[in-house]
Amino acid sequence: MLVPVILAGGSGSRLWPLSRSIYPKQFLPLVSNLTLFQETVLRAQSIPHSKSPVVICHHEHRFLVAEQLKKIGVTGATIMLEPAGKNTAPAAAIAALYCLRRYQDSPLLVMPADHLIPDVESFIKAVDDAVLSGQAGYLVTLGVKPLRAETGYGYIRAANQIDGTKSFKVTEFVEKPDVKTAEAYLASQQYYWNSGLFVFQPSTFLTELKSYAPVIFEHCERAIDTITTDLDFIRLNEKTMSSCPADSIDYAVMEHTQRAVVVPFNAGWSDAGSWASLLEIQPQDEHGCVTHGDVITEKVKNSYLRAESRLLAAVGVSDHIVVETADAVLVAHKDYAQSLKDLVDRLKQQKRRETQSHCRVYRPWGYYETIDAGEGFQVKRISVNSGASLSLQLHKYRSEHWVVIRGAARVTRGDELFTITANESTYIPQGVKHRLENTGETVLEIIEVQSGSYLGEDDILRFDDVYGRTLEETSIGE
Repeated sequence: MLVPVILAGGSGSRLWPLSRSIYPKQFLPLVSNLTLFQETVLRAQSIPHSKSPVVICHHEHRFLVAEQLKKIGVTGATIMLEPAGKNTAPAAAIAALYCLRRYQDSPLLVMPADHLIPDVESFIKAVDDAVLSGQAGYLVTLGVKPLRAETGYGYIRAANQIDGTKSFKVTEFVEKPDVKTAEAYLASQQYYWNSGLFVFQPSTFLTELKSYAPVIFEHCERAIDTITTDLDFIRLNEKTMSSCPADSIDYAVMEHTQRAVVVPFNAGWSDAGSWASLLEIQPQDEHGCVTHGDVITEKVKNSYLRAESRLLAAVGVSDHIVVETADAVLVAHKDYAQSLKDLVDRLKQQKRRETQSHCRVYRPWGYYETIDAGEGFQVKRISVNSGASLSLQLHKYRSEHWVVIRGAARVTRGDELFTITANESTYIPQGVKHRLENTGETVLEIIEVQSGSYLGEDDILRFDDVYGRTLEETSIGE
């Protein structure tokens, strides 16, 4: 039996403006109709004798995870919620502690949720080989045979092969090298790309973690001892995890342990970590271009062009990344794709909304989309799924006008309860408790016009919520 552990944290800032903090890259359909997270789950499910996955994600993404699992028909997953991202070592420790109690010492396959592995058969074979070494007491990482002198990946140096296995002793982990060093690694044939995929038994990992990163171990052990349930989710103790050091599996354990081995595999792996990598791994046209959406080009070469909301036209450019969304456009030379994180950091320092969410923001009940905004007003289009409802809430600083354009809305306004249908409207005064519900069988769509002195998404005081959201989550919307 194998337990897949899917690490679904991370912000994916190198894929901005499509990837945002509330809707990061792992939950986006970048190369197919499925999201990277969904593809990862299905890949894990295809491994013989694998259990339902354990998913570690940020609490803000829990409804995204649940909905995307539901859409691909995966049931029985354990969804564990981090109050704050602490990198991969604490996440793996939490999973190991949890699985050790639930599944004894069954091997774990720890995998990021945002990687691409098109050759599933080769992947499964490598995992089988890794499990054998994991059961022999090793901490196994899967290494990708390098195809080029890549400077965007970390490297693993392999030494002698372990007798009777497909594993090689690891002698060195190396951070992203410069071009000259990467070329030397490629020529030596001793190095593999670090895929970030691991196989080990929980007891082995926890023993090594306790030796080399005892503070992380202690925090995670306390967090597991104090977990709580929230609907179908498992919450980690916020106070304990917030004070836990942040570190990667490589830094915390793998660079120190004598148990590290690597199993080579070739399965078309990519970390999908930048727009340039998506250009390289996707089918290109006769001019070396990859296009998505409503794109028209003339004399364009070796470029990635993606349109999300309107026509994108390009003439006479080469080696460029152009990505259009409803509220932002990225234009970058593909050689600087790895530097996009620095630009996003600057935007975050300026507190730009475009780093956090799109114009369309998905919620457990549906979504809302900002249509227009100005001094003292904001206009949204709100879509509520059949049978869903928003929280019972009030706003201290704004009033709202609702106009139904499709479906029927059941409205709570103070002590009143009434229904309005298409072409009908109502008014929600500032400071009055209200709720919007869709009790019909079709999607409810309304236009909401907000007016007031402050229109921020944190002006929500919740009194009741069927999704268990708390007052602390008001900053992410209705």
